[in-house]
Amino acid sequence: MNAPPQSTGPAQAMDLFNRTRSRTQALAAPLCPEDMMLQSMEDASPVKWHLAHTTWFFEEFILKPRLSEYSSPDDRFAFLFNSYYTQAGPRHARDRRGLVSRPDGAAVRGYRAHVEDSLNDLMNAHRDDSEEIAELVELGCHHEMQHQELLITDLLHGLSFNPLLPTYKDPEPLAVTQEVALSFTRHDGGLVEIGHDGNGFAYDCEGPRHRVWLDPYEIADRPVTNRDWIAFMDDGGYADPRLWLMEGHAVATKEAWEHPLYWWYQDGAWWSYSLRGPQPVALNAPVVHVSYYEAEAFARWAGARLPTEAEHETAFGDTPIAGNLMGDDADIGALRPLPGAGIWGDVWEWTASDFAPYPGFRPPEGALGEYNGKFMVNQRVLRGGSCATPKDQLRHSYRTFFYPHQRWQMMGLRLARDVDKVSRLSPRMGTMRS
Repeated sequence: MNAPPQSTGPAQAMDLFNRTRSRTQALAAPLCPEDMMLQSMEDASPVKWHLAHTTWFFEEFILKPRLSEYSSPDDRFAFLFNSYYTQAGPRHARDRRGLVSRPDGAAVRGYRAHVEDSLNDLMNAHRDDSEEIAELVELGCHHEMQHQELLITDLLHGLSFNPLLPTYKDPEPLAVTQEVALSFTRHDGGLVEIGHDGNGFAYDCEGPRHRVWLDPYEIADRPVTNRDWIAFMDDGGYADPRLWLMEGHAVATKEAWEHPLYWWYQDGAWWSYSLRGPQPVALNAPVVHVSYYEAEAFARWAGARLPTEAEHETAFGDTPIAGNLMGDDADIGALRPLPGAGIWGDVWEWTASDFAPYPGFRPPEGALGEYNGKFMVNQRVLRGGSCATPKDQLRHSYRTFFYPHQRWQMMGLRLARDVDKVSRLSPRMGTMRS
């Protein structure tokens, strides 16, 4: 990505590298070899592939160009573990990653250790380009943090097809909490600046910083909860085509959507499957695993709308990044949305904004220019981070993006509304208040 004005030193970069690699190992530690091979759909990848691909990234973009004597444990790994970087060479078919039983898990762990040792040697060599290498190491760490979240959500999707509904973490039922009324905070709007300010690391798609005009708006102080969502379901929200975008209704009908992903009705209550196994739906936790289409229909049902990414960033740009995020220690964190959610963590929040280039955007030269720019079509921006997002990964300007039909990520929503339409809100959500 574009190098930040304030360079990252080698010591700081290697500290981040060691923390990041350790977290990946902790995520994989509870898994058996069979778990590591699961690939339940084309959008998901096996855990073993995530471990190898994030290692290939450091090898391909840092070690190979700078160490003439570097030797990979197996030159075929470049073909197996490239993802979509066409300039880095050919690659194995994405939908067949789960069929690569060999190299086995031990070989992949050896590959990780080999690259880590080589990178440590490179960083300790006191080279003239050590600052440039440090910036690439930082990029590789942020890339691996993205894959840590994908590892967790891909694993959840794969395990969900097991009729035994296995647990990844101990169940630990959530405590019963009081319902929190849905309130809104008003923002004046006007001419605002959004995008990365150039201080520290950011992906290229987070800049350039630019001005956006916002009309006055209000944004909810909490995400939409499971309780809210059940009210939408009980009111026939999934069956009412008037609430849905035409394309969204077609997808929902084809896929027979009647509730969020991983939900079912049993013994008079809604249940869901999570990394802690099957549990009753926590009514006051944020709803999760809903598509953009579902989120947009819910907002229309509630007499509100989804915020734009500029509204979201402006509303919460001064709020410190802290919340229910992925942990740094062996415990890793809750890995599920919790009641009492704030701004950061718990669920990524769909926005009304297309994932498009900001004015003046230019991707970097070379294969790394493929990181974000080639995906700037037909996808929607989400903001806020989730319970599977490492805190080190987040910034106020961070943009993640997915296709509007996708549900397997930790996706939820927060409502917004125009100030001049507040008096015309739907009465369906009786706990709404300004």
